[in-house]
Amino acid sequence: MAVVADGKHYRKIVMALDWRHRAALALFCLQLMLVFDTYRSTDFEVHRNWLAITYQLPISKWYYEATSEWTLDYPPLFAWFEKALAQVAEFFDPKMLTVSNLEYDSTATVLFQRLSVCGTSLVLVSAMLHATKKDKDNARGLTAFLLAVANAGLIMVDNIHFQYNSMLLGLLVWSILMAEEQRYILSGILFAVLLNMKHLFAYLAPVFFVFLLRHYVLHGSSRNSVSSKGSSGSWAAAFTRLMILGGAVLAVCGASFGPFTLMGQLKQVLARLFPFARGLCHAYWAPNAWALYSFADKLAAAAAAAVKAGLKQPSA
Repeated sequence: MAVVADGKHYRKIVMALDWRHRAALALFCLQLMLVFDTYRSTDFEVHRNWLAITYQLPISKWYYEATSEWTLDYPPLFAWFEKALAQVAEFFDPKMLTVSNLEYDSTATVLFQRLSVCGTSLVLVSAMLHATKKDKDNARGLTAFLLAVANAGLIMVDNIHFQYNSMLLGLLVWSILMAEEQRYILSGILFAVLLNMKHLFAYLAPVFFVFLLRHYVLHGSSRNSVSSKGSSGSWAAAFTRLMILGGAVLAVCGASFGPFTLMGQLKQVLARLFPFARGLCHAYWAPNAWALYSFADKLAAAAAAAVKAGLKQPSA
């Protein structure tokens, strides 16, 4: 009887899984097939080094350590994420967690780091499952889900070459979904977490600020807008909501940067996050505004070279 009951329970679980779950499982298996004999970039060593830094060294040395050229240059929440991963990595191969083991890539190390990327990509999968729950039986839901989860750029470039961008994009999608559902405080918290994990998402901060100011602070959950002639009560309510939202966001930022601020290391952390001394374009990759900066910099360099050459030409 117990076997029959277990069989019925298993069938219920299988029946509850729709095509989205099956597609996500198939993609996960595909990535497992690509664990070993596939390309990986310098980012593989970058994250191995960050695992070692956060595991082997005290927090006071995280943003000063420079044994490797791939120094820790992500915000503190991502550093804590690496430290959490390192607790599991120890069971695969503790040698990967030694800072001096540069370019260490044992089979167990490769396996762990690939699995960590595959596992954390479930954040994006869960977000898209939530986003398409009302359209799971039509073409719209199918298209949206596959465009995000089966994105070749994420799988073949980020996940395989070695990045955690599926997880980060999942946080972004969750933040947008919470805003759509008018769960504005949670939306702000999730975006703050995202920003404190990868600061390149800062270009989206003005959009979130204006949206939350307009739809939550000024209108609130009751959607009673505050007019220019609003009563003191309505303005007081708006101010209260601003304090609640701001407090939630600042709490995330405080948890992230607070320890380094107390140690007097905030300037050092910011210098790592925004390395103006070495140039804003690192190894020729540059998203969003930095791409325009890089293009303009190339043009300016070429123009300067041409002008310099012209000045050196002898007069007739």
